[in-house]
Amino acid sequence: MIWTILVGLLAGLLARMLKPGNDDMGIIMTTVLGVCGAFAMTAVGRSLGWYGPGDAAGFVGAFVGAFVILLIIGVVRRRTS
Repeated sequence: MIWTILVGLLAGLLARMLKPGNDDMGIIMTTVLGVCGAFAMTAVGRSLGWYGPGDAAGFVGAFVGAFVILLIIGVVRRRTS
């Protein structure tokens, strides 16, 4: 569980660094972003047959998932404001 949180934090930080624009998030929300990205990419990977039942997405998957979530958040924020 601690490993998942650390990977989520690093993936969330990298995604926020590489996505242009200002994402008003603290360290906890950045960690949640990375962990959610990892869970999302694990689900997508399993449905596409990339991962087996016990496999997880890993750092690259967590980063890609976090980046996609950030893009979706940016689109939603633009439409509501």
